[in-house]
Amino acid sequence: MSRVSDIFKNQKAFIAFVTAGDPCLEITEELIPAMAEAGADLIEIGIPFSDPVAEGIVIQEADMRALKAGTTTDKIFESVKRIREKTDVPLAFMTYINPIYVYGPDKFLKKSSECGIDALIVPDMPFEEKQELQPFCEKYGVALISLIAPTSKERIQMIAKEAEGFLYCVSSMGVTGVRKEITTNISDMVSMVKTVSGIPCAVGFGISTPEQAADMAKQADGVIVGSAIVKLAAQYGKECVEPVCRYVSQMKAAIS
Repeated sequence: MSRVSDIFKNQKAFIAFVTAGDPCLEITEELIPAMAEAGADLIEIGIPFSDPVAEGIVIQEADMRALKAGTTTDKIFESVKRIREKTDVPLAFMTYINPIYVYGPDKFLKKSSECGIDALIVPDMPFEEKQELQPFCEKYGVALISLIAPTSKERIQMIAKEAEGFLYCVSSMGVTGVRKEITTNISDMVSMVKTVSGIPCAVGFGISTPEQAADMAKQADGVIVGSAIVKLAAQYGKECVEPVCRYVSQMKAAIS
């Protein structure tokens, strides 16, 4: 689990998201090591799901493309094993509780650990229900990442006390997606966390420009970018590696 928190040592961390299998798993296997080389400190791998309730249209469409291309959870496990031969960048699965239940929590976490996954993010699992997965995460050494949102308020400190790896701070109400501006007072959220825990705070949902990233990095320990990267993958398809990596480099430079 220390591999996850280590990315915040002496730097602002840049966390990037990709949808596994969009446009295909072969490109995902090429893209992730290249993104690490370009400056991504941790990479979230989205497991495509037919009902991704926290995602906006960009990632919803990526999920549909990946599923249509035949991407399955077992194929993703095999892909991650091959990715691990090319890079030691920390990796996190981002998925929903339903696919984990269907697969079997013990089996899912065991295979996640075996293929080299460091952390798990489940946006539709309330903090109060984390015991559904926590024992399996502990058993296999996978950090279960907690999320807080602008609506968490008095729950923020409660969640922060038990959080591990890093705390995912949701910057905006609603689903993921590129936003022109982020109006949430992130500093207040982070300050509430820091009164009870030294856990790193990374901000996600809506960040897409170097200027936004730089602003968020002043208020938190790291930034998370998903939809803007997935948008590039959709635009360039199998030629997406170079433009995505160029973007990653720009975003990392903006927060450094």
